[in-house]
Amino acid sequence: MKNSKVPNYITEYSLTQVNEMISNASVYDVADVSALHLAKLLSNRLDNNIWLKREDQQSVFSFKLRGAYNKISHLDDTQKAAGIIAASAGNHAQGVALAAQRLKIDAEIIMPVTTPRIKVDSVIAMGAKVVLSGDNYDEACSHAYQVAEQSGRVFIHPYDDIEVIAGQGTIGKELLEQFQGGIDAVFIPVGGGGLIAGVAAWIKQHSPDTKIIGVEPEDASTLYSAMQAGERVVLPQVGIFADGVAVKQIGLNTFELAKNHVDEVILVSIDELCAAIKDIFDDTRVVSEPAGALAVAGVKKYTQREECKNLSLVAINSGANINFDRLRHVTERTELGEGREGLFAVTIPERKGSFFEFCEMIGAHSISEFNYRYASADEAHIFVGIKFENAVDEKQQLVKMLTSQGYPVNDLSDNEMAKLHLRHMVGGRSPQLNNELIYRFEFPERPGALLKFLSVMGSQWNITLFHYRNHGAAYGRVLVGAQVPSSEVAAFKQFLLDLGYSFYDEIDNPIYRLFLK
Repeated sequence: MKNSKVPNYITEYSLTQVNEMISNASVYDVADVSALHLAKLLSNRLDNNIWLKREDQQSVFSFKLRGAYNKISHLDDTQKAAGIIAASAGNHAQGVALAAQRLKIDAEIIMPVTTPRIKVDSVIAMGAKVVLSGDNYDEACSHAYQVAEQSGRVFIHPYDDIEVIAGQGTIGKELLEQFQGGIDAVFIPVGGGGLIAGVAAWIKQHSPDTKIIGVEPEDASTLYSAMQAGERVVLPQVGIFADGVAVKQIGLNTFELAKNHVDEVILVSIDELCAAIKDIFDDTRVVSEPAGALAVAGVKKYTQREECKNLSLVAINSGANINFDRLRHVTERTELGEGREGLFAVTIPERKGSFFEFCEMIGAHSISEFNYRYASADEAHIFVGIKFENAVDEKQQLVKMLTSQGYPVNDLSDNEMAKLHLRHMVGGRSPQLNNELIYRFEFPERPGALLKFLSVMGSQWNITLFHYRNHGAAYGRVLVGAQVPSSEVAAFKQFLLDLGYSFYDEIDNPIYRLFLK
């Protein structure tokens, strides 16, 4: 974004004037005073008082309608008649579309092609025209500028405009009105910076001892990088998991406010974000979008780092516009983000009973995932997920114990390739195998169920394939291959009956023949 595109408003206004604009902002024609919710479960776990500012409760499930409406409502009649245009990954688009609908203004929104469908559909439902362009916000914004210059439409910036910033700043004003007593710190998601700039401007003038802490994904560190460099920087690329903050450069005006009033910026991983989404759900039964959960992820990291207790900490839940299918990825990574699950590659002997011996060594730990496919006559390489209560200590102790018993172990818990791809790819064909049978099992999902399966099976037959994943359901599901000579088929079938679990013969399943046989 070129500086010439955005007037340098902030240097023209004192902090007092910015706060006057926040105080007089026109937002409540469309926005509600969102609740300040005490997250009891999270507070108890972190030994601090954690409050959630529930911007997910707005009619468009995001704070963005505040700034959009404040800006658009201040347009003059000529500007309104020309129509408006905006670029957005989704939440700003919905705010602009709602404002245009209420004020009867023609609106066009340029959205990245990567925008979750739920956000695109919401914008269309409010009557705005949607054009998908570019892989991220910056590319969509460039297209929107071109359309604005050609059509005469007024460009509504998602964050780098003083009236947008003032609209978002009303959240800070509400916070201080709602909270009885002093707030030790407010944690705020950061993308382009409109939210943190507005909230920081208000709080630092009216409650200067309250810390303002920005939170960003590790792969979209716009404000963090700018504050480290002392100037705005352009990131070479940004991750799009938290699409609501996927911006390559902090705003010109937002940075002017942030660099003077933000105390620090915390970076969090995707796994930590996923864990924060679950934390919010546990306390509110609402599923936040990744960007919306940034503040909670930041609170958790801050309290762990500072080892603080009994502080009053506020996290702004900025939005809840998440595609339902993204939940698959979130749930897959949540336990890793909490440190309650570890992923390991372990080499064990390729012989009868080796699986059982390995599971006995793991002992009371719950196995969340077990992947294996026969590869050689000497060694078996298994991909295993193990759950922990005290993540760091238990993981280190387990790895040390397995290593001391002669099991080579690789910790894959922080390996993105393993977490994203390898765990779903463990397998392959084994044409040299003879007498292989394939069965699918279901058994009650409780501690010891997997060990019971292996203990009953004992060391009678060589396991050639094994896949298990804990899905949080009442029943566990396992796919097993075993080498069973024809003379022992009857004994194997008796084993199936003695096991007492539901089982299904999959030897004739065409998928087995295509990918595994």
